[in-house]
Amino acid sequence: MARPAAAYEAAVPARPACAYTSCYCEENVWKLCDYIRSRDQYPLEEFYAVFISNDRRMIPLWKQKSGRGDEPVVWDYHVILLHVSSGEQNFIYDLDTVLPFPCPFDVYSVEAFRLDDSLHPEFHRKIRMVRADLYLKTFASDRSHMKDANGKWQKPPPSYPCIETAVFFPCLFSKHWL
Repeated sequence: MARPAAAYEAAVPARPACAYTSCYCEENVWKLCDYIRSRDQYPLEEFYAVFISNDRRMIPLWKQKSGRGDEPVVWDYHVILLHVSSGEQNFIYDLDTVLPFPCPFDVYSVEAFRLDDSLHPEFHRKIRMVRADLYLKTFASDRSHMKDANGKWQKPPPSYPCIETAVFFPCLFSKHWL
């Protein structure tokens, strides 16, 4: 029997208890996936790291903590976690949003994405989904993309060591990921 949306149990702790570093969304999502794997509450195959970007690396997202009022934040990319639930509703986990955590997919998509039809073509989003189990096995980052030309941090890095895996998944920091 399908679980009703009202009875949905979050797959991760409340937002304040999650590992979080501003501007490191890909690592934040990796940490969420790792937590889900360790708890074994839901099948890991129900979760996807969702990479959002475009050719110009300019994607507007609304309802972000970094936003002002009803103005969007324009990220070069953003990564969120999607739970394709066995229940009637799917959920988004986005540690950078002011929307609920987790947020029903239909609410998140309307509030955070708005419609591509109303955006200039250069802002149209491209989305790539990577199953959480594959993401955990293959994502790694030396965080070099967060350093300026002089080697200084653009934003402070997480306090934990860089994520390293046996196989690097070159989907995010390469021009070829889209």
